[in-house]
Amino acid sequence: MGKVLGDVLGLAAGVAVSPLPIVAIIIVLATPRGRLNGLVFATGWVVGLSALGVVMLLIGGHESADSHGKPADWVGALKLALGLALVAFAARLWRHRPADATQAQLPRWMAAIDGFTPVKIFLLALLLSAGNLKNAPLTIAAAASISSSGLPVGQQIAALAIFVVIASLGLLTPLGVFLVLGERAKNMLGNWKEWAARHNMAIMAVLFFVFGLKLLGDGIDVLVS
Repeated sequence: MGKVLGDVLGLAAGVAVSPLPIVAIIIVLATPRGRLNGLVFATGWVVGLSALGVVMLLIGGHESADSHGKPADWVGALKLALGLALVAFAARLWRHRPADATQAQLPRWMAAIDGFTPVKIFLLALLLSAGNLKNAPLTIAAAASISSSGLPVGQQIAALAIFVVIASLGLLTPLGVFLVLGERAKNMLGNWKEWAARHNMAIMAVLFFVFGLKLLGDGIDVLVS
C-alpha cells in the first residue's frame, strides 16, 4: 500500500495544481448562489475523478500484474503513451504562451458561468476533471498503478479515494476559504483568480512536461523489467 501511495500521490498533486478549474470554481463562488454552486462544482469534480479512476480499476482487474507482482506490459505501454502525449502538449503550450503574462485571457466560456444552472455547473466540473488534458492522463496513470499493484480490491479503492482527496485540494481550498469567510473572502479569491489566469499556460506547460517525463520513465521501467 505504501509503495502504491508513493506512486500516485505525486500524480494527485499534479491534478490538484489546475489553474483553470481553480479559476472556474472562484467564478462559481462569486455567483448569486455561490455556496450551493461551489458545493455542486466540488461534487462534480470528485465524481469525475472517481468515475474515471473506477473505470480504469475495472479495466485493469486482476490481470494487471503477473505472479511476481510485475505490472502487465499494457500498463507500461499506457504510461508511455500518456507520457508522450503530455510532453507534446507541454511543448505546444510553451510555444503559445503569451509573452506578457498580463495579456493572458481566460477562455470565453468562463464569462457564461454566471448564468449556469447547478446542473450545468456539475457537468462543467465533470468535464474539467475527467475530460481535462492534464487531469485525465494523470488520473488514468494513477489508477493503472493502483490496479497493477496486486492489492486486494478494498485497498485499491482506498488508494483511489486518497488520490481523489489529494487531487481535489486545489479546488477545496478556495471553497473552504469561501465557506469560512463568506463575503470577506472575495478580495482574496479575486487575487488568486487573477494570478492563476495570468500564469495558467506557463504552469500547465511545466506540469505537462514534468509529469510527462515521469510517466515516460515509469512506462519504460515496466516494459524493460
